[in-house]
Amino acid sequence: MNNEATHIMAGDIGGTKTNLGLFRLQVAGLKEIDTTTYSSQAAEGLEEMIAAMLARQSVSISAACFGVAGPVVAGAANLPNLDWSVSEKRLRRAFGWQQVQIINDLVATAIAAPHLDPSALTSLNQGEPKLDGNLAVIAPGTGLGLALMVFKRGRYQPVASEGGHADFAPNDEAEADLWRFCHQRFGHVSAERVLSGQGLVNIFEWLRASDTREPMPAVLQAMAAEDPAAVITRYALADEDALCREALQRFCRIFGAVAGNLALAGMATGGVYLGGGIPPKIIPALQATEFMERFTAKGRFRDFMQAIPVQVICEDRAALFGAAQRAYELATRKGDKHDSG
Repeated sequence: MNNEATHIMAGDIGGTKTNLGLFRLQVAGLKEIDTTTYSSQAAEGLEEMIAAMLARQSVSISAACFGVAGPVVAGAANLPNLDWSVSEKRLRRAFGWQQVQIINDLVATAIAAPHLDPSALTSLNQGEPKLDGNLAVIAPGTGLGLALMVFKRGRYQPVASEGGHADFAPNDEAEADLWRFCHQRFGHVSAERVLSGQGLVNIFEWLRASDTREPMPAVLQAMAAEDPAAVITRYALADEDALCREALQRFCRIFGAVAGNLALAGMATGGVYLGGGIPPKIIPALQATEFMERFTAKGRFRDFMQAIPVQVICEDRAALFGAAQRAYELATRKGDKHDSG
C-alpha cells in the first residue's frame, strides 16, 4: 500500500448507476485521482465496486463517505431500487476503515452546493444572499429529494428530509383537478407524484384525460419506446406538441411553488439550489415559465422570497463531490456523526 499520501473514497450510489471516486488529501483541499461509474444493477453490493476500484489504485484510505438514494437509519440504508443494502458496519469490517459514513444522496448534494464552481450553476434569480443564511436543495428526478444546509457554529451542517412525500398543495382550480386525478389513482398525493419524472407523465396524462385534444401520434409512438418523461420534455422544449408544452409548463409552476415552500420552511436566505436529473435539462422552460412567479407568490412574504437566490446545479457529479467533502471532514476531524441524514 502507498502510505506517502492520504486518500479518501467517496461514492454516489443510485438504483441505476454508482459513481465512485478516489481523492488525495492536500493542503489546499482534495485532488481527484480516479472516478469510475459502475452499473448498480450488475453488482452484488457496494463492496464489490469498492474492491474493483482499490484493485486499480493501491492506496490507503483514511476516510470514506457514500451518498445513497434512500433514508439512512443508524448508519445503514436499504435502497428502494436495488436488492442489496449499504452499511457502515459492514464496510468497516470488509476494508478495515475506521472513518466511514453513509449519508442520503440529497444531503451529499447539499454539502457540495456551496463549494461548486460558479460555472457549474445557472442562476434563475440573483437575489440578495445572506452570507450566514441557510441553504436548501430540491431535486426532482426519478423521485423528489429535499435537503437543507443549516448554518451553525460557523459552518454549514446538512439536514436530511423526506419532504418529497409530504402532501401536494394545489394553487388553483386546475391543480385541484390534478390532485383529484392523482388521488383516484394513488390515494395519497405527495409532491413527488407531480414533481418527478413520473410526475411529469402524471400531469401529461391528466391533461390528456381532461382535454379534448390528443398529442401528436409521433409523441405516443416515442413514449412507447422511450422514457415517457424524456419524450414529453423533448417535444415541449421544441414547441412541437401543445399537450407536452402545457404539461411542462404546469410542472414548472408546481416546481416553483414547492421550491418556495421549502425555502420558507428552511429559512433558506442563503439560496435555493435546484438539483437532480430534471432541472439542468429544462433550464429554458424554467426561465420562460412562471417558475419564479410561483416561487415568490407567498403573499406578504413576496419581498422576502424575491431576495432568495435560486440556481440550477448543472454538475451531475455534485452528490459525489459532496460525499468527498464529507469524507474530507471526517479525515481531518472537522465532522461529527449527527448530520448524516
